[in-house]
Formats: sequence, C-alpha cells, structure tokens
Amino acid sequence: MRIDKYLWCIRYYKTRNMVTEACKKNHITVNGIVAKPSKEVFPTDKITFRKDQITQIITVLDIPDNRVGAKLVDIYRKNETPAEAYAHLELLKLSKEHYRKTGAGRPTKKDRRDIDEFGNEIKDEDEID
Repeated sequence: MRIDKYLWCIRYYKTRNMVTEACKKNHITVNGIVAKPSKEVFPTDKITFRKDQITQIITVLDIPDNRVGAKLVDIYRKNETPAEAYAHLELLKLSKEHYRKTGAGRPTKKDRRDIDEFGNEIKDEDEID
C-alpha cells in the first residue's frame, strides 16, 4: 500500500492530499529514507513523520483494506513515539495559555500597568541583593 494511503487509512491525516504535501516537504521517512507519496509500505516498516510539533514514530503491523475506525487503528500500527514528546506538547500548550487567553484581544491599559509594575518589582529585588 502507498504511504499516503496508509497514513490516511490509519487516521493520522484527514486527507490524502495532506499526506502528499507532507511527503513533498520531506516530513515523512520510511526506514530512515525520505518517502515520496507513492512509496510502498510493508509490515515491519518504521515510519517517522512530524505532525503537530511532535515527531511521530510508528511501526507498520498490518495493511488495512480501507480507512479504519479509530478503535481499530492499533491493529495496524504500533506507536513508538516517546512519552516525553507528548509531555513537551502539553507544556507548550500550557505556556501559551499562561501568557494570554485565546480571544482576549490586545492588552488593556490596566494589563500594561500590571506588567510594568511586575517589572519594577523584579528590578527592586535585584537592587536589594
């Protein structure tokens, strides 16, 4: 089965066109070799690709006939992505939320004053030491 069809069938990408674009940008490798969309995959092949700021590593266990349901995906692949990669993604999400909530808009005058006050407190502590 072609790599683009395989990754679409096991639900890593929403469309085959998205997989094709990822292949053209050299984001997908099979057994350490950059793959074109037409690259054939076989059981025991190791596929590495970057998606959502995570380098995913999967091993092909079997080839599906067509797109499978989410519950059946584990029959066809073994996910070997390290847990640290998922933890790093969670940390990135939390750090983005900490700074400013989505949809909050530009900082207000009060926000600016709070930021300035916070900066002045840090300067005052440095001068004391």
